[in-house]
Amino acid sequence: MSTFHRTAAFHTLGCKLNFAETSTIARQLTDAGYDKVSFDEKANVYVINTCSVTENADRECKLHVKRAMKANPEGLVVIVGCYAQLKPEEISQIEGVDLVLGAKEKFNILSYLDDLEKSENEGVVHSCEIEETDFFIGSYSIGDRTRAFLKVQDGCDYKCTYCTIPLARGISRSDTIENVLRNATEIAAKDIKEIVLTGVNIGDYGKGEFGNKKHEHTFLDLISELDKVEGIERIRISSIEPNLLKDESIELVSKSKSFVPHFHIPLQSGSDDLLKKMKRRYLTKLYHDRVNKIREVMPHAAIGVDVIVGFPGETEERFMETYNFLNELPITYLHVFTYSERENTEAAAMEGVVPVAERKKRNKMLRILSEKKKMAFYQTQLGKTLPVLWEHENKDGKMFGFTENYVRVQKDFDPASINQIEFLNLEKILSDGTVSVQSSYQNFLAKA
Repeated sequence: MSTFHRTAAFHTLGCKLNFAETSTIARQLTDAGYDKVSFDEKANVYVINTCSVTENADRECKLHVKRAMKANPEGLVVIVGCYAQLKPEEISQIEGVDLVLGAKEKFNILSYLDDLEKSENEGVVHSCEIEETDFFIGSYSIGDRTRAFLKVQDGCDYKCTYCTIPLARGISRSDTIENVLRNATEIAAKDIKEIVLTGVNIGDYGKGEFGNKKHEHTFLDLISELDKVEGIERIRISSIEPNLLKDESIELVSKSKSFVPHFHIPLQSGSDDLLKKMKRRYLTKLYHDRVNKIREVMPHAAIGVDVIVGFPGETEERFMETYNFLNELPITYLHVFTYSERENTEAAAMEGVVPVAERKKRNKMLRILSEKKKMAFYQTQLGKTLPVLWEHENKDGKMFGFTENYVRVQKDFDPASINQIEFLNLEKILSDGTVSVQSSYQNFLAKA
């Protein structure tokens, strides 16, 4: 840039990991003298962190570039993230884009901004071959001061046939335990009550520490050490592969002072035939055993599941295998993804393509099942006194929070409750699917 500007705005698409990385980039800019402003305000620099998992990555990217241009036609627009790594040349052609930074370059954004000027034609691209992305940048995000997303791992060595993430983020690599603990301690000092551990494949934690490919530490080592950090009330594990979630880790969470009874475990299909076609590293029996182990030691735990519908070769029979498997499992909720073809993946060339209308129908069936599962789980929690962490949002005079085991509750807005943990009695399920709560003096005495 010809003159040193002082305002920057940020927008994040996609996963918790992206939010953690956007926050780190934002801190780099604020440390360098920029003031952070909201994305719809006039800013000198707009940073958009993109996602490649969503079906409409291209459309979403263009939409937010237009938002930035509307707020300030002279503002510099920088695109980073997974989509920027996969399709840098395409993005550089979008009107209004000035700079595209790949996976390796995004954390060096300041060095590219100094000489950047508003583009007349296409944006400048700085993007490495993904094989060069072999370093780790620790990150954490602070959203509403209630919880922070703490990045502990990046990249993936798995070769799932539907997934572009290894192409966008590179090999599996991890932060050192020392650095994770330092970040966790920093977060605790900011009076943030909950940390959510994030990464691409966090169960593979420990690989790639100190620049090598063997595991210096394990996921169990990581959570054992994090459990000792003072000042963090809650730690939540965002998502972990079933083959990497060991019994020892489940046992540790069940006895932990800070890890909450909530697991999110990708399944993707309840058909062993499809799991093999997807090149997943487990079959349904292992998944079934993991869920039952959690239920055995933590009957009250929330268990979320990722599942894909419409993968090539998913016949009606195989879909029903998935449906019945999930219906019978004691899980809490589903995140349902409709399969969409991705360039440079094995699955894109597979036979047995499922019609789009059928994919949508199956998605709807599983979303209805998810709602039934969630309401049945909520029902089992009514009448219990549980700790609730309240969030900052005031929505039509109501505020919302989550119990440790991920029951969403609401009460009348009270600013004194923001970012506080209160022990409350879960009363009844409301029409919007949240749970009403009731406090009593005895509850506080019991927990004092």
